[in-house]
Amino acid sequence: MILLASVISSTVSNTLLGTQSAFTVPSYDLKSAAELPLYLILGMLCGVVSVAFTRLVTWFTKSFEFIKEKFGLHPVACPALGGLGAGIIALKYPGILYWGFTNVEEILHTGKSASAPGIWLLTQLAAAKVVATALCKGSLLVGGLYAPSLMIGAAVGAVFGGSAAELINSAIPGNAAVAQPQAYALVGMAATLASVCSVPLTSILLLFELTKDYRIILPLMGAVGLAIWVPSVADHGKENEKPGAHSLARGYSSLSNDTDDEAINEDLLAENLKVSKAMSKNYAKVSLSLTLKEAIKYMHDCKQNCLLVVDDEDLLEGILTYGDIRRLSKTSSDASTGDSTIIDVNTCLVSTVCTREIRYRGQVRGLLTCYPDTDLAIAKDLMEAKGIKQLPVVKRSGGSQKDWKRRVVAILHYDSIWNCLREEIARRGRVHQNRKEDDIEMIENGH
Repeated sequence: MILLASVISSTVSNTLLGTQSAFTVPSYDLKSAAELPLYLILGMLCGVVSVAFTRLVTWFTKSFEFIKEKFGLHPVACPALGGLGAGIIALKYPGILYWGFTNVEEILHTGKSASAPGIWLLTQLAAAKVVATALCKGSLLVGGLYAPSLMIGAAVGAVFGGSAAELINSAIPGNAAVAQPQAYALVGMAATLASVCSVPLTSILLLFELTKDYRIILPLMGAVGLAIWVPSVADHGKENEKPGAHSLARGYSSLSNDTDDEAINEDLLAENLKVSKAMSKNYAKVSLSLTLKEAIKYMHDCKQNCLLVVDDEDLLEGILTYGDIRRLSKTSSDASTGDSTIIDVNTCLVSTVCTREIRYRGQVRGLLTCYPDTDLAIAKDLMEAKGIKQLPVVKRSGGSQKDWKRRVVAILHYDSIWNCLREEIARRGRVHQNRKEDDIEMIENGH
């Protein structure tokens, strides 16, 4: 489907707009194999620029968040401030603004036309473009990274190529082993795009299609590979960094600017929820005097995997599960081959089979239960520690003389805990998405 869509879109654009490229690509020239190390250095330089851009986006994001909380600004205010800052920078360097790919085309023709910027101006433009783009991205102003990456990369490559040629020519007079800055600008475009947007294959194929020159493949792959490697080294040891910060800096949008604090894992989420969110009031109770056969039939009829055993005052005495029944069946099977008395399910009472206590560290404890206001994480850990799938939920005792007996209000199933966590995560995701849509709508209405 992707290939079909690409072919159709290319056919339509060629028919309506013609076959002319977005910008004119100069012919690529590789003087000699000795020039390859320069492209590797260029790749690392583009990687450093990408890291600087990433750190700037993170810094601006935190700064705008601090300003918004400090002064209680409207969500529209931060993008407006970002646009104001970019406009102020553009007063000095209008070349940072997006005018199609005109600025990129001017950079690619450095030294070949009267209007092409010089090396020193390109250095300033590259720095200004990095700051302006990071400022807009950090303020959540609508914008992308594709076109800015191409311009920044072209400027960095042209500056590097021009500087390298000047240094080598001054060291070795008459030397012509270094290509024109345009060649380095082309490779710089792909390397920066790959490093900022994490699309190495796309960058390589893009530049190869633009130049249609197989000689560019080797220096291009080396530069792109090192451009991708530098950020990975710079980010090494930052595994504890919030996951959204890196993706935001890389140009991937999050649900909202506070998604990093909300997108927590299940364990952390369970600590903020109570048992009442996951418990079920659909449970079955039986009396102590019921026979095991009747209890099993009642369990099947009610489609329950356990029964809560209560006394005449409707207070919890124990719990009957399929595990208890299996243990009884195993005991009966062992007794049939020995001297023990075979247990008859027709006469055996539930009170002799159900679980009424547990052993903990060699001591007999009462039946495990929880309260509706118990943290869901505590109940989950308790069930996992004891290997149980159901936990009776009882009403808190008022200090009566029968406080060791509990009045049942619900039952907590282990599977219900995970269902509750998934529903809560989905609910929070919808809240974040709605908040993001509201912010975008306010921004659009503001403009």
